[in-house]
Amino acid sequence: MKSKPLVMDHFSTVHTSFIVNFRFTNNITILMGDSGTGKTAAFSFIRECMAVNPNILCINYLDYQSDIQDMIRRSDGKLIVIDNADILLNDDTRKYISLDDKNQYLIIGRNPKNLFATKENLFELVSKKMGEQTELTIKEYL
Repeated sequence: MKSKPLVMDHFSTVHTSFIVNFRFTNNITILMGDSGTGKTAAFSFIRECMAVNPNILCINYLDYQSDIQDMIRRSDGKLIVIDNADILLNDDTRKYISLDDKNQYLIIGRNPKNLFATKENLFELVSKKMGEQTELTIKEYL
């Protein structure tokens, strides 16, 4: 499923020796990849920006006891970033996300089931050393 990003087509932040520089090409971006590649680190850098950017909502394991679907339904015009999505998202919430026309999603996990995703939605994290800093970007998966 390919659809234009609703909230932002670019996100960038600098955190000590890391630069997060993501370009979004559609409304649902699923960030996949092996453990230890920096996905959760990128999530934490984005989460720090949530304090100053009202257009970002971050959800992770700390929200496990929350009604995540309700959190999403109450959101409008946000980039919703979900880490550990394989654990946090049930089938109903996945279906809701795939049809949501009010928010944009960056979903970090390995299972795109019930998100009506195509290869255009699947991305992996790329890290590139640039002097003293490491830049994190995303590229199409496989």
